[in-house]
Amino acid sequence: MLIGIVGKPNVGKSTFFKASTLAEVAIASYPFTTIKANEGVGFVKVKCPEQELKIKCKPNHGFCLEGWRFIPVKLLDVAGLVPGAHKGKGLGNKFLDDLRQADALIHVIDISGTTNEEGKKTQGYDPSYDIKFLEDELDHWFYNIIGGNWANIIRKIKITDVKPIELLAEKFSGLKITENMIKIAIKNCALSDDFPSWSDEQLLIFVRQLRKSSKPIIIAANKIDKSDGLNNYNKLRADFPNYIIIPCSAESELALREAARDKKIDYIPGSIEFSEKEDKLTDKQKKALEFIKEKILKKFREGTGVQTCLNHAIFALLKQIVIYPVENENHFTDSKNNVLPDALLLKDGSTAIDLAYAVHSDIGDAFISAIDARTHKRLAKDYQLKDNDIIRIMTK
Repeated sequence: MLIGIVGKPNVGKSTFFKASTLAEVAIASYPFTTIKANEGVGFVKVKCPEQELKIKCKPNHGFCLEGWRFIPVKLLDVAGLVPGAHKGKGLGNKFLDDLRQADALIHVIDISGTTNEEGKKTQGYDPSYDIKFLEDELDHWFYNIIGGNWANIIRKIKITDVKPIELLAEKFSGLKITENMIKIAIKNCALSDDFPSWSDEQLLIFVRQLRKSSKPIIIAANKIDKSDGLNNYNKLRADFPNYIIIPCSAESELALREAARDKKIDYIPGSIEFSEKEDKLTDKQKKALEFIKEKILKKFREGTGVQTCLNHAIFALLKQIVIYPVENENHFTDSKNNVLPDALLLKDGSTAIDLAYAVHSDIGDAFISAIDARTHKRLAKDYQLKDNDIIRIMTK
């Protein structure tokens, strides 16, 4: 699972990334601070079954904090995008290439309207333009993959036995696009299967739909506490009613996580509150934390928005569920007696056999049945998993 963090320069992408990962990345208030993509690990946050089962988990990956399980996901912070990127403007080609393997995108925008389309300081800029131009750049990126070769693609369809869907899937394979995604995009666009009859306009409609399904986007309305932030946020919600738009202050999240790392406060990422350790804080730090508490946490009730964005990307956009595979269903442990050792993200609708293969291909090949660790009921390979299931896989 790979989440791309995207947006124009100087909107807080790298701050968002660092707040999510606590990785050391370059952060500065000038365009193209990020030249090479930064890779790191963030975490989605779910209720851990340990409290329900009255046990203490011991994760192999990620961590558990006061009953909250944090499951690792890969994050990618890419170079800033400007209008004309698909033509090579700015660092556009580099930006687009870095996004090929992303499953979903978090588009960080400056909701305060204090940076223009190139990331330079201004006042009164309309953030809705950023949403439109970024999607337009992505659509043209997709279009360029096949648009320039469309005549050759049609010719190959006519003179060979290759199936058109297979050929398109081959062209888009580097973007993690499957034949099923292509079929769904064609259906949603109400286009015919007669590919040679498609016009350039219809081709663009097709790739736009394909981009939406293969690279879904959530909007992080960053700098929500700055000038005009709330007004612009409310306008954006009205103008884009079908989009997921999260009020966000990456700078505040970074401050909270760094303070918690330094043991100056107790803070669970994504929480709407924290507790100070009075003897560890200076007056300046107390004042800054009080600002975050009053202007961000209490006001928006979404925490700082960073954790909310990560969770929405995985669970709302990508429709993932969390499954806990174990080897001992009575004690919820693996072979080393680690309790609830693994939390796997699987697509909603996955089955017991899908889980087996997700654990290891050999486990999938040797699958006999599964056991629900809560009920001890035996499950067939086509059992549809439910979020928060704890499952033992039985093998030959």
